[in-house]
Amino acid sequence: LWEGHKVTDVCTPEALERNPKLVIDFYNQRRLQADAAEPNAAHKALAELEKYYDVHIITQNVDGLHEKAGSSKVLHLHGELNKLRSVADENEIIGFTGEQTDDVRDSKGGPMRPHIVFFGEEVPLFPQAAEEMRDADVVIIVGTSMQVYPAASLIHYAPPDADCYLVDPNPQGVGAGVEVIAERAASGVPKLAEYLIGRAGGQS
Repeated sequence: LWEGHKVTDVCTPEALERNPKLVIDFYNQRRLQADAAEPNAAHKALAELEKYYDVHIITQNVDGLHEKAGSSKVLHLHGELNKLRSVADENEIIGFTGEQTDDVRDSKGGPMRPHIVFFGEEVPLFPQAAEEMRDADVVIIVGTSMQVYPAASLIHYAPPDADCYLVDPNPQGVGAGVEVIAERAASGVPKLAEYLIGRAGGQS
């Protein structure tokens, strides 16, 4: 995940303050990789579900692949690679592609940083994610260890009568009432989507 780097060197506020060039270079490389990546079958299946359900995706991923696949309602808990934000003002956020250089500045001439939630920082969109969970009839959890908080706690905000599914080849930390599909996302999610489309009558 970290290309040989320690997390503390590339994904903490202290790292950004100590060595901003290393952090920015690290995310420049991640941005290039994400731009070259294509959605897999799981991303596409979730996008297809929008024809039959009001789908809201809450993701810890920062790569933008859900949008590439066609999903329209995506909440990025941990930020987005294709955005930068002001170091001084976390509410000043711009869309950005390519390589961040030192001449990319905020509106007051200050430095910008990757729009990524670093370890040790608050997750500003968590309250919105919790609200979306409270409205869910169906919850699909995909490819997570259920060990990273606060994201792992979102399941507790789902209504008691919501249908909950976990798609993961090595499921762990799953409570009662969650149906497990012990497969990789690219195979398990399309199967689950097909089942849910059938349950919806297969008509938009």
